[in-house]
Amino acid sequence: MFDSQLVFLALVFFVAMASVYGGALLLRRSDSRRRVRDLAAPGPAAGDPARAGRWVQRVASITAPLGRLAAPDEGYERSNVRLRFVHAGIRNATAPTAFFGLKTVLTLGLPMLALLAIALLGAHQSGNGALTTALAAAALGYYLPNLWLARRIAGRQREIFESFPDALDLMTVCVEAGLGSEAAILRVAEDIQLKSAVLAEEFRLVNLELRAGADRERALRNLAIRTGVDEVDGFVTMISQADRFGTSIAASLRVHADMLRTRRRQRAEEAAAKIALKLLFPLIFCIFPSLMVVLMGPAMIQIYRVMLTTMAGGQ
Repeated sequence: MFDSQLVFLALVFFVAMASVYGGALLLRRSDSRRRVRDLAAPGPAAGDPARAGRWVQRVASITAPLGRLAAPDEGYERSNVRLRFVHAGIRNATAPTAFFGLKTVLTLGLPMLALLAIALLGAHQSGNGALTTALAAAALGYYLPNLWLARRIAGRQREIFESFPDALDLMTVCVEAGLGSEAAILRVAEDIQLKSAVLAEEFRLVNLELRAGADRERALRNLAIRTGVDEVDGFVTMISQADRFGTSIAASLRVHADMLRTRRRQRAEEAAAKIALKLLFPLIFCIFPSLMVVLMGPAMIQIYRVMLTTMAGGQ
């Protein structure tokens, strides 16, 4: 009996750990697989901008009346949220309306769903408990779109930061080969497409601004504003100083690319050094309690049975 109980607890533990690991694998974002799927798909990709734009317009048309409740008082165009949308790469004109509309819908709908779930499950809660649950659900609904937007911005900026040194190397080769600034930026946008579609799109926008008549400094400054990455802002400053003082742009690009590559390696080393501390809390609160249950559970059951038999015999 002792062996069967131990085997059963071990199987439960391994099934739980396998379920958690499988869920993490399913939820994990794979950029390489997405890019390969987009390149191999004969039709429109899953991230088709036209399809996404239609979906955003549909959501905006439904939630437009409620979006005014969560919109900034000074207006969207003069608020900090507009810059956050630019950093996230969202350029659809109806996206702000859909964003604020979803915030209002979630803020009002999640408390109702929480109270309805409590009523259907038959859970007995006092008035203060139900009010606390409703307020927590409302706060979650209000800040959930902000968390999604912050995650999108962080992912986009990380992709730009990791791909920017390679783009500078390509630009250095193009400039040393005799291409002009516009031709070099366009060639880099074509070659960097397979590695980072986001960075390629930003370089195409820079090339379009240059073709429209904007000077190079203004077009690159707009690039730094759209990305919100400090390394891109440093690149723009370096190009402006190279033009002002007459230094070699190719040499400046090479030095800046080496500096960015060193910074990227340092950031990777910093992330690796934090792994031990980050693993400490899952080990203490998740793995060690399960391990103690598996190891000590059958022994505690056996001790309980022996003590129960002894106490019954003593009486």
